Amino acid sequence: MSRYISFRDFDWVLFIFVLMVCALGVTEIRSATVHTKFAGAHIRQIYWIVAGIACMFLMSMVNYQILLERVHWMYIAAIASLMMVMIFGHRYLGAKRWIKMPGGWHFQPSEWVKLILILAVAKYFNDLHQRELTWTDFIKAGAIVGVPMLMVLTQPDLGTALTYIPIAVMGLFLGGLRAKQALTVVLLAGLMMPLAWHGLKPYQRDRLTSFLEPEADSQGSGYQVIQSLIAVGSGGIWGSSAGSQTHLSFLPVPQTDFIFAAFAEEHGFVGALSVMLLYFIVLMRLTQNAQTAPDRAGTFVVMGVVAVLSFHILVNIGMVVGFMPVTGIPLPLMSYGGSSVLFMFLALGIVMNVRMRRFVN
Repeated sequence: MSRYISFRDFDWVLFIFVLMVCALGVTEIRSATVHTKFAGAHIRQIYWIVAGIACMFLMSMVNYQILLERVHWMYIAAIASLMMVMIFGHRYLGAKRWIKMPGGWHFQPSEWVKLILILAVAKYFNDLHQRELTWTDFIKAGAIVGVPMLMVLTQPDLGTALTYIPIAVMGLFLGGLRAKQALTVVLLAGLMMPLAWHGLKPYQRDRLTSFLEPEADSQGSGYQVIQSLIAVGSGGIWGSSAGSQTHLSFLPVPQTDFIFAAFAEEHGFVGALSVMLLYFIVLMRLTQNAQTAPDRAGTFVVMGVVAVLSFHILVNIGMVVGFMPVTGIPLPLMSYGGSSVLFMFLALGIVMNVRMRRFVN
């Protein structure tokens, strides 16, 4: 590590707020699973958080410029890992998304691919040297993100595949996307929507439409949305200590996708608003780090993390309150899951990496 790099430049304020979000997540996971077969999940979540923090500090010490120079090898490894899922992946609930590792734990490559894509997109647009984007540049950037996205869609994992889109959008926006290009892409996407719709599996279509009228199939595709809305509504202003929707197992997977609904039920509007405020502070702190990045590449990297984190928060909370379709996207740093936690801390490690090199000549 360079003698000019010091942990005094580490963003300790951001780190503290991240730990606060994690602490709320662990507390809610414990409360939501205490009398279920998932009891003890909060202990495993703590292990993942500790491992994530260690990874974050290690990542902060590796010069991100070195990572950008070698990102093409990382991209190849990412594609290879997704191919391994297709061949050797462990199937669960009809989806093949995980690779079973020694020790009995499961690794989800599609999560860490997001990190590689953030670096790959940052490298690509940085090498353009701020020149005006051509359609060739646009297509190449789309291909960088589109190839792994299509591979994840075949698992099938619509939720994770959708999280790759904000990385490309943020890169194009910061890279100099023109209004005419944006309008053309929107029109083309609209024309391709019917084709994409027919390519989805029936349960994926149900998920994308059931939130509009969940009562139409209250025991089927609309069940999750209805139970989530009941949980959020029963929390009132200050929360319900009984937490009947969560503790009586009406609310599905309260420790993962619907952890915000479980938290809102037990802590009410005030608690839910506090969580959103914490996320807002984290996002603003990340944006500030992007503004003070030592170079254009650093700005692209940090804003890529902002794009993914914002998308996760928006879609998950929107899903919980019935404004977004149920896509299985976890709430960052709160939802139970090792792959998601490790990705977020590795991403934060790269952000710290950029920040700590602000004053390096």
